Amino acid sequence: MAIDKIEIEAFLDLRKRMPVLDVRSPSEYAHAHVPGASSLPIFSDEERKIIGTAYKQESRETAIRLGLEYFGPRMLPLVDEVRALLKSRKSESDEVAVHCWRGGMRSAAVAWLLDLYGFKVYLLQGGYKTFRHCMIEQFERALSLKIVGGYTGSNKTGLLLLMKKKGMNVIDLEGLAGHMGSAFGNLDMIPQPSQEMFENLLGTELLKFSNIETIWVEGESQRIGLVNIPQSFFLCMRRSPVYFLNIPFDERIKHILTIYGKGSREKIMNATVRLQKRLGGLETKNAVNALLEDDLEGCFRILLHYYDRLYLKSTMSATEGEREIVNVDSPVTDENKNYNLLMQHGRD
Repeated sequence: MAIDKIEIEAFLDLRKRMPVLDVRSPSEYAHAHVPGASSLPIFSDEERKIIGTAYKQESRETAIRLGLEYFGPRMLPLVDEVRALLKSRKSESDEVAVHCWRGGMRSAAVAWLLDLYGFKVYLLQGGYKTFRHCMIEQFERALSLKIVGGYTGSNKTGLLLLMKKKGMNVIDLEGLAGHMGSAFGNLDMIPQPSQEMFENLLGTELLKFSNIETIWVEGESQRIGLVNIPQSFFLCMRRSPVYFLNIPFDERIKHILTIYGKGSREKIMNATVRLQKRLGGLETKNAVNALLEDDLEGCFRILLHYYDRLYLKSTMSATEGEREIVNVDSPVTDENKNYNLLMQHGRD
């Protein structure tokens, strides 16, 4: 059974229906990978380092010999791992796509092995490097975006998720970033993806839509926790029309308390203190004292005033020309009611 060497366009289509096997080292995969790909390292991190050193300091032949010594004992376990993966996915065929960093010897060796055992193998030309180039290209596209705006606590994420459930084109930037966008956006301390992995996740989402399809995203500052929205995509957001939810301050406070009301006071305290340079000494002291008195609402009233000012500066300014801003006045943060209001203001 011949190994099919495929270009990136075919790979992006095949990855939807078959396992993608990333045969790079564990650390390469952990840093960033094709979303949905399975790690099937042919070498450990240490083995890869030793082979690389041998290649640079001795010769190509020495490096290959070392690689074969490491690869030999891994051959049967690799086959077993692939069989188990296909079984867990309840795959109806033995088709797999394979890639390494540049489409070199690592992926070629695994492709040969799996082909020998009767798997149908598709080998990505250019490897992960080609995939990364494709992801970066997505951010340069002339996209048709619409922005759901609104001050902190407006339940914009809840509205977007409802819109997605109803079949609209939505990209949840905070969901991809694993962060809710403020100093309090990751109190559960769930690790965020690397910058490169965040870009891979966003790029694969953008692949789902054509340039003429409207895509809804939440208004964000460029930085979401530890990751940044790619510059070209962010500039496109800044030029796109905003549907701004005008929701009363007290209603937003109520919504915030439903999110953080049961959270760790210690973590909220630490996040508040980290804001001191921007919040100011007096306001930080007042917010901390409110927490110490178990007045969570009082604390977040102080913080929400700060975030309201920050939101206008970081998300609402246009980069060029006039930016369309549609005000959507609502008395509540309820996503169902705000969905109906948003639809009344026009939909493609």
